[in-house]
Amino acid sequence: MPAIALLFPGQGAQQVGMGGPLAQRCDAARDLYDRASAVLGYDLLELCQTGPAEKLNETHYSQPALLVHSLAALAELQQNKPNLMADVVAVAGLSLGEYTAVAAAGGLKFEDAVRLVKQRGEAMQAAADMVRSGMASVIGLDHEKLNGVCEEARKPGEVLQVANLLCPGNIAISGHVDSLAAAEPLATAAGAMKTVRLAVAGAFHTELMAPAVGKLQQALADTTIESTQIAVYSNVDAQPHRDAGDFKGLLARQVVNPVLWEASLRAMLAQGVELFYEVGSGRVLSGTLKRIDRKAACECFGD
Repeated sequence: MPAIALLFPGQGAQQVGMGGPLAQRCDAARDLYDRASAVLGYDLLELCQTGPAEKLNETHYSQPALLVHSLAALAELQQNKPNLMADVVAVAGLSLGEYTAVAAAGGLKFEDAVRLVKQRGEAMQAAADMVRSGMASVIGLDHEKLNGVCEEARKPGEVLQVANLLCPGNIAISGHVDSLAAAEPLATAAGAMKTVRLAVAGAFHTELMAPAVGKLQQALADTTIESTQIAVYSNVDAQPHRDAGDFKGLLARQVVNPVLWEASLRAMLAQGVELFYEVGSGRVLSGTLKRIDRKAACECFGD
């Protein structure tokens, strides 16, 4: 059997309607939604199915929604392929998706993962509420040119930086809204094909999220995380980790560090991964993989 890696989406992949068909056709998936709702104190499946989008897009709602949707999709995938996990050698998740990855690898129990992501979302929403900030995806510029755009666009005393290195020609920048707005036309003038504002609450993966770190460190300290047999590739250093002690430090640092997604995918390919599954909402991650290696095999599994 081929060596398999599982990829889990991050915030921005949420969409109204997700989870409904999955819960209808898979009892194990429906059970996860019920268990998550008991932890969260509201009907998560109802929110995912009917929205409204404005509510689902709020950080403290979208993060648990995406975690549970991906794990529910994984439950159905395992039901369809009972021996799947025996061939999984690596997992990774984009930003929030890294928590899903740790859970899928056996490092977090389901209820603990839901509770932890709820606290992460609340801490990040609170940090985002302190300042007008956001993120934008820039298509068609390399890292060096985009760094130059950020330098030129950054207002005095503000933050603007590369935040998500997704794949060649697809990099997200993050920072204060005014600096972000100044960067968009500059990026186009520098050769970018387009810029797209992301459906997130603030400047994730920058120092503007620093107020969330202390709360997240406390939440992680209060959570049992186990070491894993499956390698979890970290957004922070694009390296494989299995030790429980590593996870707590890396997950706390992740919210203020750039996401090294392209480097993580390249490392998994170098490890010998032959087949990837994107598990959850959307197909963004499979798209980033194809930009790195057109021949890489990737199947999408969600709704």
